[in-house]
Amino acid sequence: MRIRFGYVSHALSLWEATPARTMTYARYKKLDNDDRISQLKKITEINLRNTLRALHFNIAHEIHLYRFSSSLVPLATHEEVQWDYITPFKSLYQEIGELVQTHQMRTSFHPNQFTLFTSDKPHVTENAVKDMEYHYALLEAMDLEKEGHINLHVGGAYGDKKAAVSRFHDNLKQLPVPIKKQMTLENDDKTYTTSETLDVCEKERIPLMFDYHHYMANHQQEEKLDELLPRFFDTWKEMKVPPKIHISSPKSENAYRSHADYVNLDFIQPLLKTLKTLGEPVDFMIEAKAKDQALLQLVEDISNIRGVKRLGGAMVNL
Repeated sequence: MRIRFGYVSHALSLWEATPARTMTYARYKKLDNDDRISQLKKITEINLRNTLRALHFNIAHEIHLYRFSSSLVPLATHEEVQWDYITPFKSLYQEIGELVQTHQMRTSFHPNQFTLFTSDKPHVTENAVKDMEYHYALLEAMDLEKEGHINLHVGGAYGDKKAAVSRFHDNLKQLPVPIKKQMTLENDDKTYTTSETLDVCEKERIPLMFDYHHYMANHQQEEKLDELLPRFFDTWKEMKVPPKIHISSPKSENAYRSHADYVNLDFIQPLLKTLKTLGEPVDFMIEAKAKDQALLQLVEDISNIRGVKRLGGAMVNL
């Protein structure tokens, strides 16, 4: 079975290449009107150009998966800031999209934990919709809106999971259908287990973004990996891409939920063994702190397993 590997937004191997430079609202308010827009444009252009640098790095290293930074545009969804973050950068967005499509990369976004649909406060849902619209607008500008996924967690439980899940289903109706089609949902390390998230995914026909580290940190005794993975695969059946799994390992026993700099091969061996029995291709998104460096090290480690064949810079066959 084939596994492709990717990493999150910032290629640490490149100098001064973060695609997530930002501006606080406090700093924004101190500037005059002309300087405000000028600074927002300057930061956004840097972020987009650093995204292009990362994509070229990926091409050189045969890395086919990449998660865009959600912070490409500073203050894009702030209620007190209104500015056009699409038109001035059309050529850059187009260049990014063309690179992705030409080299057949798989890209995604992952909004922060405040973008959720389980709250009983209307403004929280309104903000979630606004944030999803922002991410979708970027995908549209890159001409990737029919292939790029936007990944969320189910949200908070607020002391009553059943009620919260019910609100999720109701509140999600406010999300435009084209955006919902690009959604994935991820199991949590504290709140919603893999089976609970699968229940939501199956009802909404949304693919599950399975996080193995979260599963290890938060699962019931009856949640067996060999029983969950077939359900996970089934949620991707209508998609044109393989199922996607988030990979990381604990920083320490005392900080089990925190991500280590690199991925411990022993930690993910049970997952690799179970996936091998299923025999279907999957994609791994590396969420380790060392990002691209952790990815390349993990590919090397897995390639050293007897019987594994390396198929490229960031692809193996188990």
